[in-house]
Amino acid sequence: MKRSGVHALSFDVEEHFQVSAFWSEERRSQWETYESRVERNTEKILDLLSRRGVYATFFVLGWVAKRHQRLVRTIVDQGHELASHGYGHELITNQRPDQFRDDVRKSKQLLEDIAGVPVYGYRAPSFTIVARTRWALPILVEEGYRYDSSIFPIRHDRYGMPEAVPYCHCIDTESGPLWEVPPSTLKVGAIRIPIAGGGYFRLFPYPILRRLLDGAAVHGHPLIMYLHPWELDPEQPRMAGSWLSTFRHYLNLDKTEARLKRLLSDFPFTTIRNTLDTIEQAGLKRAGLANRSRVNVQDHASRYMMGNGHG
Repeated sequence: MKRSGVHALSFDVEEHFQVSAFWSEERRSQWETYESRVERNTEKILDLLSRRGVYATFFVLGWVAKRHQRLVRTIVDQGHELASHGYGHELITNQRPDQFRDDVRKSKQLLEDIAGVPVYGYRAPSFTIVARTRWALPILVEEGYRYDSSIFPIRHDRYGMPEAVPYCHCIDTESGPLWEVPPSTLKVGAIRIPIAGGGYFRLFPYPILRRLLDGAAVHGHPLIMYLHPWELDPEQPRMAGSWLSTFRHYLNLDKTEARLKRLLSDFPFTTIRNTLDTIEQAGLKRAGLANRSRVNVQDHASRYMMGNGHG
């Protein structure tokens, strides 16, 4: 039986050889020579979602979109939300502000030109909007993005902002309002643990993960889940890397598809845009007519930002 509430499901669409844990200048120069598997893996996800009647948000890497334009159009044609994962999968922690601006502008324009729909959402490669790269948030507003899903409120060796608000909220940046949509976490004692997906989805046995997700959902906040198409591809070619990177990337790939099917049976999902619309409507309802003037600035700004449209 599905749990109550409306939650958000998302996928970061990138090739298996583009993950930052295996990054090197040499490997990046060889991207064009590696076997592309992203189209078949994403189509597997699209077929699964279609059979379940579920819509999701797809953060597509610009590099992938340029080479697989039909896939981008298929994502939109099937009613899903198209969002940006940047263009070249460059970590923001390795970029200057001007380089970041060029990357997110190039990605947004490319996706919109291919699909013919506006792109509102952004997710940084490896969640690298951290304390020292918060300068990226106003740039996203200036470049036309309406929400970000890059701040992971945990401690991690590669990313994370443990002091950040762990739930969907609207940030007032110096350039205007921006929704922040953090991946789901759960506070256990004094520690906040990640439960949103990716390697965490493959690490915990599913019955344990489901209990953790139930624990996070009871607080009334939507779950924000994410996966990558390569996580449903246990036959992908192996990349050489550190033992930790290898462990994180290849752990339980053969179990991901079955676990995703169970997740879709246990929880109702939609796109991030639809989830934010639900949050906004609930906020207006709670505020009531008497208090509406108090929330008008943020709520109406966010409504304008999200715009209209499907997915």
